Amino acid sequence: MSHSLVDDVGRVLWHGFAGPEVTPELHRQIADREIGAAIVFKRNLRTTVVAGPVPQEVTDVAALAALTAELHAAAPADAPLLIAIDQEGGAVQRVRAPATQWPPMLAHDGHTSGDVELAFAIGRALGDELAALGVDVDFAPVLDIHTNAANPIIADRAFGRTADTVIRRALALAEGLAAAGVIACGKHFPGHGDTTTDSHLALPRIDHDLPRLETVELAPFAAAAAAGVPMIMTAHVVFAALDPTVPATLSPAVITGLLRDRLGYRGVIVSDDLDMRAIADHYGVGDAAVQAIRAGCDVLLLCRDPHHQAEARAALIAAGERDSELRRRLGESAARCRALAAAHVRDRAGRAPTTLERIGAVAHRQLADRLAGR
Repeated sequence: MSHSLVDDVGRVLWHGFAGPEVTPELHRQIADREIGAAIVFKRNLRTTVVAGPVPQEVTDVAALAALTAELHAAAPADAPLLIAIDQEGGAVQRVRAPATQWPPMLAHDGHTSGDVELAFAIGRALGDELAALGVDVDFAPVLDIHTNAANPIIADRAFGRTADTVIRRALALAEGLAAAGVIACGKHFPGHGDTTTDSHLALPRIDHDLPRLETVELAPFAAAAAAGVPMIMTAHVVFAALDPTVPATLSPAVITGLLRDRLGYRGVIVSDDLDMRAIADHYGVGDAAVQAIRAGCDVLLLCRDPHHQAEARAALIAAGERDSELRRRLGESAARCRALAAAHVRDRAGRAPTTLERIGAVAHRQLADRLAGR
């Protein structure tokens, strides 16, 4: 079945949105197939702070489940909407109590044995809670390695300090998410662990030579490609040995040449947020959106700014109309997105519904305590 350029552009754009409600404009965008996924952030949750010796932030999980149900219902049956979230553990987990609050994943370093079994169980429990909330995609696990104590953005989000520990633990967590019916996304290719700059704020650069990259940074992503992790997210980082001219997200040499061709990855490649200053301040969002698709990305994240979202959409449509190769690339990426969504819908339909009673289950909290060493 052939699809229009406009429809293909809609499949590759994944948007964040403002507030805890489905606005008429967001409903229209979903119904008109203008976005392939909605990304949930803290700003989309209804929360309260419970007073006490240690004030606790509490998420209204029933409201979140109602929000995701309304988002899903807005989509045409033949263009299902995916809902994605960053729920890693530690500092990066959007949904707070009563959902299980996971320690940072570097806490696996406290487990000299049984770490793989523990990571799988955590992935399964985390996935069960996300599935109960109507979430389809978790932007986890982090495949970066904690090799730089001065790193302001990865640090204890990593699963370990060596390639081997990250591979074993992160891929086990991804398997746990899959067992719960949640799509995992490894990040941030080709490796964000040894930067000293936050790509939300500036454009980092890594100057390691290729042999170092192959044995350290790239090793978890090669393992993820071999294991069939369904999504991999790119890094807005310049890797001098791979492409000294542009960040990985915009580099054909890195995304197509390395990840697709050399590592043999066949899943969906998703850009990190194009709103981040590493991209928006240096390249402009419209041009970056076109460059990222040319480079080999399949999904473009635009997490906050509606003007950037409109700019990216307009730039992709205009470029696709005048450039047959870009039009072909958009069709290829949109086909991967459609296949991922269709397979996920089939998988969810074959599962017993997961109820909100799974949120913060005793067994899940016991796993969190075990990870923390409590």
